[in-house]
Amino acid sequence: MANTPQAKKRARQAERRTEVNKARRSRIRTFLRKTEEAIASGDQAVAKEAFKAVQPELMRGVTKGVYHKNTVARKLSRLSNRIKGLVA
Repeated sequence: MANTPQAKKRARQAERRTEVNKARRSRIRTFLRKTEEAIASGDQAVAKEAFKAVQPELMRGVTKGVYHKNTVARKLSRLSNRIKGLVA
C-alpha cells in the first residue's frame, strides 16, 4: 500500500489513466470489429471505408500509449492484405 504522499498521488493518477485507457482500447476494438465484419461480408468497398475509419483510431492509440507502434503496424498490414484479397 502507498504510504508517502507522492505514492498515494501516483496511485490515484494510475487509476484515472487506467479508466481512460480502458475506454480508448474499447473504442479501438469496436472499430476493429466493424472492419472485421466488413471483411467478412465480402464487400471490398465497405471494407475499405471501415479500414479508413480504423486507421486513425489505431494510430491515436499509439500516440496515447495504449498500443505499441509495431503491434498497430502489424494489425493494419494484416487488415490491408485481407481487404486486398477480397474480390471486388
